Amino acid sequence: MYLIQLKGLKMKKYSLLLLCLSLFAQVAFANKALIVEELTPLIGAISVDNVKETEVKGIYQVLVNAQVIYVSADGRYIFQGHLLDTKTRKDLTELTLNQVRKQQLSSISEKEMIIFPAKDAKHTLTIFSDIDCGYCRKLHAGLSDYTDLGITVRYLFYPRSGPNTESYHKAVSVWCAEDRNQALTDAKINNKVISKSCDNPVDKHMKLAQTFGVRGTPAILTEDGVMLPGYLPAKELVARLNW
Repeated sequence: MYLIQLKGLKMKKYSLLLLCLSLFAQVAFANKALIVEELTPLIGAISVDNVKETEVKGIYQVLVNAQVIYVSADGRYIFQGHLLDTKTRKDLTELTLNQVRKQQLSSISEKEMIIFPAKDAKHTLTIFSDIDCGYCRKLHAGLSDYTDLGITVRYLFYPRSGPNTESYHKAVSVWCAEDRNQALTDAKINNKVISKSCDNPVDKHMKLAQTFGVRGTPAILTEDGVMLPGYLPAKELVARLNW
């Protein structure tokens, strides 16, 4: 009889736990729905799936394209910045952005990139590059230093001057060349570009860069979606990748 009562008590506790979890889930969903309702007129349509609770009580994270904003549970207060965990020393916002960038980067096929492979590849980097950027040219001039250290470089175009500018047309011409790799090297190292036009992914590259918030070039993305802004010498870059 005692065992039966004990089992019954355990079942009651288990049922109560399920009920609490269900109520918590309903409250969380209601909060998310309210946030979507409040924010949509301000920033455009967003999905409930793009809203999640943070580790901070009463604060929710909202993904807008590849950017993160934070909002109060009632949707009234919005703030931007990075959420840091002082105990773990982790940047929680950056961890989220890494995942988003990694996912969105996978939407670009390697057929839409210009790739310089390493013979013994240990890392693959995707670099937003501008043909007329001084540090982009410096990186490309030493490209063999990177590939010799096992870094495969995948280039995407980001002419900072914008569409329908000289840098933009250079990017299109390089893409439309018969040998894109050689054409890119000629453009960056020798300032030699043969004007061409064809269907190209330059606009797609630029849109993705803008989504990621790229402001300068080169902008280097690791396989994990970490973005390293600016030029880094090959050895220093490998050291960062091996942390």
